[in-house]
Amino acid sequence: MQSTALSLPTERFSMTASLSLPRIMRIGRGAADELGEVITGLGLRRPLIVTDAFLVGTGAAERLTVTLKDAGLHPGLFSDTVPDPTTDSLAAGLKALHDHEADAVIGFGGGSPVDTAKALALLGVQGGAMRDHKAPRVNSGPALPVIAVPTTAGSGSEATQFTIITDSATDEKMLCLGPAFLPLAAVIDVELTMSMPPRLTADTGIDALTHAVEAYVSRKANPFSDSLALTAIATIGRHLRRAYVNGADVPAREAMMLAATQAGIAFSNSSVALVHGMSRPIGAHFHVAHGLSNAMLFPAVTAFSVHAAPSRYADCARALGAATDADGDVRAAGKLVDALHTLCRDLDVPTPRDYGIDQDTWTRLTPLMAEQALASGSPANNPAVPTADEIQGLYAQIYAP
Repeated sequence: MQSTALSLPTERFSMTASLSLPRIMRIGRGAADELGEVITGLGLRRPLIVTDAFLVGTGAAERLTVTLKDAGLHPGLFSDTVPDPTTDSLAAGLKALHDHEADAVIGFGGGSPVDTAKALALLGVQGGAMRDHKAPRVNSGPALPVIAVPTTAGSGSEATQFTIITDSATDEKMLCLGPAFLPLAAVIDVELTMSMPPRLTADTGIDALTHAVEAYVSRKANPFSDSLALTAIATIGRHLRRAYVNGADVPAREAMMLAATQAGIAFSNSSVALVHGMSRPIGAHFHVAHGLSNAMLFPAVTAFSVHAAPSRYADCARALGAATDADGDVRAAGKLVDALHTLCRDLDVPTPRDYGIDQDTWTRLTPLMAEQALASGSPANNPAVPTADEIQGLYAQIYAP
């Protein structure tokens, strides 16, 4: 019988792990009602809410504003964030930040508003261009405090020291990292996710699963991130399909919200790997939502990688419920690949061709996408570190398998 104990060589844990988490986390139904108390307790008075037009339209942004005013705060509002934020989209946000004389930034929404809030918090203090802060630079500050209030269960951005901003001039989806981007506080309220439609539920859920699996198999894995990653994998395995089929399933929504945060903490304190490295260029060039581009890649990239760390992928398979202790590691790792194919089929994940991406354009941009994937640094954390040619081969494979 195979053990589910940690199976990385012990030398991978011989170095000290540098861990970072939000100072304050409020998690549970109704937690958003406590946002004013959280901000007041931090000694802040003039937060800028960074959100999108959808949350303004639903009234959610107004309700949050009222909550803050009732706490004696003076909030401002910037609602012109865009999906997959760009350097151009930050300009209006910076003006709003300075006009309001904000002393904090609240990222309210999915990954894009939270990522925008993180970028504004840094640029609002330091100025300059966002491209000056992309990886491999590690940004330690200074920056305004960020308070994250997520409304989707997937990105985990509320608990990570990363932000993703697309360079408007080059279409490069830039990974920017460092403690400067880590929210000071995160307020995680499942009630804010109840209106997520099935497609968004699926894409963000697979995004969270990708975070957890990549954190666990990453070359930067450590015992702290491992425990959170495996817990998140197990929770997502039990609840993602339920939340997708029935958005009113409150226990499933609650479980997915917590798992997304756990996976976010896991990869923030480990790393993501090849899936994310290849996913970002797809989003930048073809405007595919981040979680969906991850889902398009996840089974094929996992199949490419399992031979390099079968015991680690086997642990993921067992946590997901795709394999048991009776399965040897190689067999269990193979079952993980099969399970990911099945999950993507059950959640109606399209191929790039089915999504409507032109094959000639896809083929023409493949060398550039491979170059950008490698430049992000994420593929170097993968158990099997790919060449540019291998990445191009994977892009070709997923287009219309």
